Amino acid sequence: MSFTTIKHAFIGLLIVLVLAIVLIRQTYVEFEAFPDRSSMPMLASTEMELVTHLPMPPGNIAVAANGDIFFTFHPEAQPAINVAKLVEGEAQPFPSIDWQPGGAEPYAFNEVLSVRIDQQQRLWVLDNGKHGLEKVRLFAFDSVTGEMKQRYTFSRAEFALGSHANDFQISQDGNFIIISDASILGKTPALVVYDVQNNTARRLLEQHESVVAGKFEPVVQGRKMTIFGLFTVNPGVDGLVLDANNDYLYYASISADKLYRIPYANIIDANLSNDELSATVEVVAEKTMTDGMAMDPQGNVYLSDLEHSAIVRMLPSGELQTLLKSASIRWPDGFSFGPQGHLYFTCSSLHQVIGNSAGVIKKNGPYQIYRFMPPAVITEDTE
Repeated sequence: MSFTTIKHAFIGLLIVLVLAIVLIRQTYVEFEAFPDRSSMPMLASTEMELVTHLPMPPGNIAVAANGDIFFTFHPEAQPAINVAKLVEGEAQPFPSIDWQPGGAEPYAFNEVLSVRIDQQQRLWVLDNGKHGLEKVRLFAFDSVTGEMKQRYTFSRAEFALGSHANDFQISQDGNFIIISDASILGKTPALVVYDVQNNTARRLLEQHESVVAGKFEPVVQGRKMTIFGLFTVNPGVDGLVLDANNDYLYYASISADKLYRIPYANIIDANLSNDELSATVEVVAEKTMTDGMAMDPQGNVYLSDLEHSAIVRMLPSGELQTLLKSASIRWPDGFSFGPQGHLYFTCSSLHQVIGNSAGVIKKNGPYQIYRFMPPAVITEDTE
C-alpha cells in the first residue's frame, strides 16, 4: 500500500470522525436542567436496610416468592459474572459459571442487564447483545433448578444494530413480555412485545414522543452524564411497569419529564396499526429523572430520582411523594417487591462507572442492594 493511499485513508477517516462529532453534538448538546420535584422524605434513611455489599455495581433485581434474590452485575462495569443469585450474602453465578460471558455453555450470555420472575417462578433473562452488536436474546430458567425452559433470539427487524434491550415486564398470565429498547446508540427507541406461547415478537411505537429521550441533561451527584466530555448519556424508553390487573403499561425514558401509559390490551393486539396504537397513549403525570420503576397492587408507581439520590412514589392522582433520600442511594436502578412487601432496589452507581477504568470502578466500591418497607399512603383526603 502506497503512502498516498494511506494518507487518503487517514484523511477520509478524519473526515468521518469530524462528521460524527458534529452529529453527536447536534444530537446530544443543548440540554436543560431537570425540574426539582423532590420533597422532604417521609422516611429516615435509617429505614433503608442493607441487603448486601457487592464488589461490582449491580444492575437489575428480581425477588422470588420464596425470597430468593436474583440480580445482575451491571454490564457497563464488564463483570466476569453477569447474572447471579444471592446465597448467604454472597453472589453465586446463575444458572452456572458456564452461562456467564465467555463461558462453556453454547448459549452463554453476552451482556445482561435485566431479569424478572413470572408467576410460574421462572427467571427471565434479557441479553441485550452488547448494545445490539450481537443479536438480542431472551431466556427463561427454572429459578430453583436453573434448567433452561425457553429461549428466543430476536431478529434485526425487532432489535437492530445499536439497540439497547433495557428493561421488561411480564404479564400476569405469563403470555406476553414487553421490552423497552432504549436505543442508546441507534437513536430509534421503541417497545417490543414478545408472545411467549407463539415465540414471536413485534416492534411498536418506534420514535413515538412517549419513548424518545427528553431534553434534560442527567446530573447525578455532581457529575454530568457525558462520556469523554463529548456526548451526553441520554437513552430512550427505559423503565416500565404493568399494573396488577394488566390494564395499563406505564413507561418513560430516563430524562423525559412525564410518565406515559397505554392500554395493555392494545399493546398485545397485533391487529392494531402503529397509528391506531399511538392514538391510545396517555400522559399520566410529571415525574422525576427516573431509571428504576415498580408498581404496587394499589396502583402506586415507585420511581428513582437520580438527581436527588432518592426514591419517590407517584400516587394514582399523580402526586409525587419522596420516600427516601440519602447520599448512599447512588443511581437507584432495578426495583423488585419481595414476598413480605419490602421494595428492593439496586444502586448501580452508573455515574461512577460509565467511562471509568476497572481500577476506578473498584475504588468506588463496595456497591449495595437495599430494601425498605414503603409507608402507608397519606393524602390530603386521609389526613
